[in-house]
Amino acid sequence: MESGNVDERIITANTLREDRDEINIRPQSLDEYVGQSDIKENIKIFIKSALIRQDALDHVLLYGPPGLGKTTLAYIIANELGSNIKTASGPSIEKSGDLAAILSTLEEGDVLFIDEIHRIPKFIEEILYPAMEDFCLDIVVGSEGSSRNIRINLPKFTLIGATTRAGDLSGPLRDRFGIISKLNYYSDDELFKIIKRTSRVLGMPILDDAAMELAKRSRGTPRICNRLFKRVRDFALVEGSDDINLDIMKSSLKKLKVDGVGLDDTDYHLLMAIIERFNGGPVGLEALAASIGEEASTIEDVYEPYLLQTGLLKRTARGRMVTDMAYKHLGVQKMKKND
Repeated sequence: MESGNVDERIITANTLREDRDEINIRPQSLDEYVGQSDIKENIKIFIKSALIRQDALDHVLLYGPPGLGKTTLAYIIANELGSNIKTASGPSIEKSGDLAAILSTLEEGDVLFIDEIHRIPKFIEEILYPAMEDFCLDIVVGSEGSSRNIRINLPKFTLIGATTRAGDLSGPLRDRFGIISKLNYYSDDELFKIIKRTSRVLGMPILDDAAMELAKRSRGTPRICNRLFKRVRDFALVEGSDDINLDIMKSSLKKLKVDGVGLDDTDYHLLMAIIERFNGGPVGLEALAASIGEEASTIEDVYEPYLLQTGLLKRTARGRMVTDMAYKHLGVQKMKKND
């Protein structure tokens, strides 16, 4: 099987162009938000306390794999606070002036959401520190030799940072967040509830057994289940069906090349490469990347997490190994190491 571009995979957890309208199906309140129960309950308390104190909510760091609802949660927090939200992304903040321009537009109680916050340059971080701690902005004006520091007071605001790579955040930046929450993969039951809600919002009924089938193939990720729902809906409408039943679900996902546990051709390609070229492993990350023509970081950040979570792949001190479960799922006989 051929490997597909990571940005073309229908089961990628990264944002695709077709996901841009997902704001239409996002929950608007914590009560509507499905999953992440512990995080949700704690944030409810912190928000209520901030409202009682009539003070800004502590800065919030949300981290975890892509597609789990970090952006959605940021918007919900702003809604629950009754605040405006301004958005930016780490890669877009390249100069100190970029950050100053964003901060200078904030009003009292606003929420500033920075996605991919781990990609902010280190020198920008240093400007962010006093803004987070003391709600002020220290900037240098004037040319070299005649420059001077100016401190601008900022209104109290809440910074919500989101990242898929919490380990890449510097210690000083991470320590300035008062609320740090890790989002985990969703259970099938939680995804089932999300699918049923999406069905209602989009006006396309789905039968319970079909919804559970989709949940099982959605890789624990709401973004994927919503994307697959819309594609299956397309098949159902073209077939003249008024709802999505189990037969339509299974036939549609087969055409989309998403198997019973949510694997696609790219996953098969990776697992089969380890089996066929490295006798099931162990194999080092760099050697594996070279063998399938992918970046090591792409394998580590995009392909591996779900395979590790499902027990089809494991990491050892000597490298990646395919598990017995993977051999069984792929229908491949395990060869002896001395064969």
